[in-house]
Amino acid sequence: MKTEGIEGTERFLSPGKGRGLRALRHFKVGELVFTCPAYAYVLTVNERGSHCEFCFTRKEGLSKCGKCKQAFYCNVDCQRGDWPMHKLECSAMCAFGEDWSPSETVRLAARIIMKQKTQTERTASERLLALREFEAHLDKLDNEKKEMNQTDIAALHHFYSKHVDFPDDEALAVLFAQVNCNGFTIEDEELSHLGSAVFPDVALMNHSCNPNVIVTYKGTMAEVRAVQEIKPGEEIFTSYIDLLYPTEDRNERLKDSYFFTCECQECITKSKDKAKMEIRKLSTPPMPEEIRDMVRYARNIIEEFRRAKHYKNILVSPPSELLEICELSLEKMGTIFDVTNVYMLHMMYQAMGVCLYMQDWEGAMNYGEKIIKPYSMHYPACSLNVASMYLKLGRLYLGLEKTAVGVKALKQALAIMEVAHGKDHHYLAEIRKEIEEQK
Repeated sequence: MKTEGIEGTERFLSPGKGRGLRALRHFKVGELVFTCPAYAYVLTVNERGSHCEFCFTRKEGLSKCGKCKQAFYCNVDCQRGDWPMHKLECSAMCAFGEDWSPSETVRLAARIIMKQKTQTERTASERLLALREFEAHLDKLDNEKKEMNQTDIAALHHFYSKHVDFPDDEALAVLFAQVNCNGFTIEDEELSHLGSAVFPDVALMNHSCNPNVIVTYKGTMAEVRAVQEIKPGEEIFTSYIDLLYPTEDRNERLKDSYFFTCECQECITKSKDKAKMEIRKLSTPPMPEEIRDMVRYARNIIEEFRRAKHYKNILVSPPSELLEICELSLEKMGTIFDVTNVYMLHMMYQAMGVCLYMQDWEGAMNYGEKIIKPYSMHYPACSLNVASMYLKLGRLYLGLEKTAVGVKALKQALAIMEVAHGKDHHYLAEIRKEIEEQK
């Protein structure tokens, strides 16, 4: 296709950041800046049967692929639309049976390779940035990341070698590094993981810890909306990471995953760090080294919990054990940290997730009630994290027959989502229907 820009924006050289995206006109809060279809995408295996493999629609009564019986579709049109990509996996899933286990990253890379073989011109996903222009940062990968790349390359050969011709391993190493640095996670309205994708034009935007746009998804289409007023000539910034944490933590994550240190105004001033690291009001204040030790403990327990909770998206530790880890760590951290401290909030969020998994609705509600106000204080305006917490709480309240507070929480979620998702998004229609049913 002919390369065209995105109306109202332009690609430019951002001082100190490399290429970026700049506004050519005024965008008001809630306005759609641009959309971008996925260049390639995969539905996570955990959502098979509840979402269409092709369009990601969530519905009951999906039809399964007659051959592999593992991919599900809305109708024949969706099945036909997905076949150019699904055929990569269909025969292999039948051949490998229960041994079929490529990671989501490997599945996505295989689809990118297939797309590149059949699509020689730039796509509608690459109006400003071509996928081949993605940064790989191969020279910055540590040994662990290099080993993960090699593992992915080996898995790609193992599961797909009979179905597609690959470039050499050097080119594959570049591709996997590009995907890891530029890939996106598609999430639903409660921020549950639906799949992985690459959106080249969205990847053009640089990061800020005080972003002026937010990325949401309508099926496999990325939508970028303004969450702050954007004036002509201003750079358009999104956020690459969870913004809950203090400056040091955010920059460690950015350096580890994206190989840069953020120098946005929020990182320079650290204006929210004190509130995010709130210490309990004690008769004898803790010594600085005690606080440092507790921060170190909190970071270690977060990593330990992450390892205990998931391996290849499968719950590997008993839920009761995970909940005990949460409760014990909250008790220990609570000797120094205030309940609004972000490390306390992180562990309460994990505990809430375990309670939801165990269908302990009261327990989940209790944790959610402790989380929501500090979330609203720590996160930027129009945060999806805040909206999803109001949404989860609202649905919990309604399930526990607490109608008034349930409807109020859903309306608070709606107010944020109308800006972040747009007023006509189907998620909002579903929530409005939930509210209407309570009358």
